[in-house]
Amino acid sequence: MPNENRVALVTGGSRGIGLGIALQLAEAGFTLAICGRRAPEQVRPALDALAERSSGSIYVQADVSNGAERARLLLAVEEQLGRLDVLVNNAGIAPRVRADILEAQEDSFDALIATNLKGPYFLTQAVAAWMIRQRAHDAAAHRAIINIGSVSATVASVNRGDYCISKAGIAMATRLWAARLAEYGIGVYEVRPGIIASDMTAGVRARYDALIEGGLLLEKRWGTPDDVGRAVRVLACGELPYATGAVLVVDGGLTLERL
Repeated sequence: MPNENRVALVTGGSRGIGLGIALQLAEAGFTLAICGRRAPEQVRPALDALAERSSGSIYVQADVSNGAERARLLLAVEEQLGRLDVLVNNAGIAPRVRADILEAQEDSFDALIATNLKGPYFLTQAVAAWMIRQRAHDAAAHRAIINIGSVSATVASVNRGDYCISKAGIAMATRLWAARLAEYGIGVYEVRPGIIASDMTAGVRARYDALIEGGLLLEKRWGTPDDVGRAVRVLACGELPYATGAVLVVDGGLTLERL
C-alpha cells in the first residue's frame, strides 16, 4: 500500500526500539514525528538517519507522562505536518531500581506507571479524537494505533513488578481501544517484544547472554530494534487486515509453551 504524505508519530522514537520503528516507517514512505525527553541537539543523529529515508520528519521534546506536554506534542504535529495516520506508543522507562516487590518504593511505581501506562492511554484518547475528525474528510485512509508492549505482560519478574503491571495494562488498553475504535475504522494493535538489545537492556546484557546460551529462546540470539520495527511496519501499512486487537509477539520463541 503506498504511504505518500502519510504521517506517523513514534513516542520515544529517537533511540532503541523506537528508532528502529521510526526507521522502518520512514523506509515505508511515512513522514515521521518522534518525541522524547531529551533536548533536540541530543537527538540529531536520529533525525539525520530519518532524513536519509524520508524528508520532513520532526522531533518534539515532550514527556508523555505530562498531560500539557502531550497536548503540545499533538499541536506541533498538526501545525507542522497537518495530519496523523499512525500512532506508535513506544515511550517507556525501566524501574529506577530493580527492587523486590516486598521492598519496592511507591514513588518509583508512580513514575513508571505515569510514563508507561497513563501516558499512552491518554495520548491514545487524544489521537483517536483527532483521527475521528480526520475520517470525516478522508474515510478511506488507513489509520492505526500500535502499542509496544512486552512479554513482561505475562511473564512475572518479581524484581520489577511495576514494569510488568504497566505492560499488562498496555495489553488490556489495546483490547479496550480496539473495541472502542473499530466503528471508526481505526485498527488498534500490540507488538510484544521479548529480549531486545537496547539501552534499556544494556545493564543486564551478561545475564541474558547466559540465559540465551542456556536455551531460553528458540531463536538463539538477542532481538533487535529492527525486528520490532518490521512488525510495526506491517501493521502501520495496513498489511494485516481483519485483525484489529491482534498481538504480534516478537520474542524468538521465549513465551512459546513447550516441554
